[in-house]
Amino acid sequence: MATTAKPKKKILAGQNGQARSEERAKVLKTYKIFIGGKFPRTESGRYYTPTDPAGEALGNICSSSRKDLRNAVVAARSAVDGWAERTAYKRGQILYRMAEMLETRALQFVEELKQQGSTKAAAKKEVATSVDRLVHYAGWCDKYQQIFSSVNPVASSHFNFSVLEPTGVVGLLAPESHSLLGPISAIAPVIAGGNTCVLLASESLPLCSVTLSELMATSDLPGGVVNILTGSRKELLSHFIGHMDINALIVYDASTKDKVEVQSGSAENLKRTFMRNSADLNSEKAENPYLIQDTQEVKTTWHPIEKISAKGKSY
Repeated sequence: MATTAKPKKKILAGQNGQARSEERAKVLKTYKIFIGGKFPRTESGRYYTPTDPAGEALGNICSSSRKDLRNAVVAARSAVDGWAERTAYKRGQILYRMAEMLETRALQFVEELKQQGSTKAAAKKEVATSVDRLVHYAGWCDKYQQIFSSVNPVASSHFNFSVLEPTGVVGLLAPESHSLLGPISAIAPVIAGGNTCVLLASESLPLCSVTLSELMATSDLPGGVVNILTGSRKELLSHFIGHMDINALIVYDASTKDKVEVQSGSAENLKRTFMRNSADLNSEKAENPYLIQDTQEVKTTWHPIEKISAKGKSY
């Protein structure tokens, strides 16, 4: 069952002008998970309650289970074809729309970042950087193909083209250190390239990730393209690694032990794996098209060249 915060005393006027106190328990918000464009409660029924630096409860956060992960992957897989078939221009417009909505709700995200320990200045900077990052990848949606695709020289009468195609469903384990910029930086390059994803939010700083899902649900982003879970990385990491329908896995700030587990476990199902550092989130390393390329497959096509003989016959 969801919990409530510590009761707060409220002073009221009693009979004959005497003061009396009344205790009232603050009702904490229950932050649900985000799967297929909807907000189900965790299948496990479990919650945890992170606190702010002063020890006050921030909310009731779902502890996602393996079943929740499976449901999220099913939703992501069902959305792959539709999202990949969207034009690059359309994907860019949708990412830009998300940036617009984040800009208009900036004060809410600043407040949530402050609740989780950020200073006002740091919170404003993180929100502004997050908006700019969405705009940045919105602009790359219709350009990365021009950078990475090619016409290859061959020694026969053929054209040979190499183009990028999305790899499919991508698992994302967000950094613990950035409640908003972390999930934005993880999600943006993945969906800009036509993939869908399942993100595990920061366990200690989850509020902005869940509020971000509320923003996405009211944007033009189709349901299932982004799915967001909350809970324990220690509990869910092995399930992300072992799931046979997750095509790639991106892990932020993995420990040495986690890196070994990811690399050895992913070898069994040929899952692409990438280890990233949250220290790079405020640098140019977090804003380049190679992060889009990481979760792309190269498709090469051969096409014969029709030649015309001197007698007007093709061969």
